[in-house]
Amino acid sequence: MDVRSIIADIDAEIAKLQGVRATLTGLSGTTPGVAKATGRRGRPKGSKNVAKAAKAAKAVKPAKATKRKLSPEGRKRIAEAMKRRWAERRKEAAK
Repeated sequence: MDVRSIIADIDAEIAKLQGVRATLTGLSGTTPGVAKATGRRGRPKGSKNVAKAAKAAKAVKPAKATKRKLSPEGRKRIAEAMKRRWAERRKEAAK
């Protein structure tokens, strides 16, 4: 056999195998080692609505969260109310 004919046979076999591979990957919908472009979550790459998304993110969270403080009088009222509540629960449980 001539070297040229051997190379032609190898090229034909490669083309046939590539066709089979393309058919099989088309059936399964995935290519091994390649991420599926349509399976991504979130805003698509190159999206034109970046300014809208940034504005919406700023509107959702407050500029500066302030810590709420409880006055000693308020704390005392809450403590007394809880004591009354648990006393009522103990009475009901005793019955």
